[in-house]
Amino acid sequence: MSAAISPVTGVIDEDLVIIDFGKYEGKNVKEVAELDPTFYERLANEKENGVFAIRRHRDKTFRLYVNPLSNIDN
Repeated sequence: MSAAISPVTGVIDEDLVIIDFGKYEGKNVKEVAELDPTFYERLANEKENGVFAIRRHRDKTFRLYVNPLSNIDN
């Protein structure tokens, strides 16, 4: 069982991680990759800079949160 590692979410499946900011709020990372490849690429590039984090929400979903001081929300 060899799963691909996402450049945005790491070992968590992209369809399980919901964007929690900006114009794609409520969509999962996999949907964003299909809708806006440029924004997806930007997320992948910013991963190492600490611009966002993935956290488990109260409802047991994974949410991608952005640092409020960054300007990646569009």
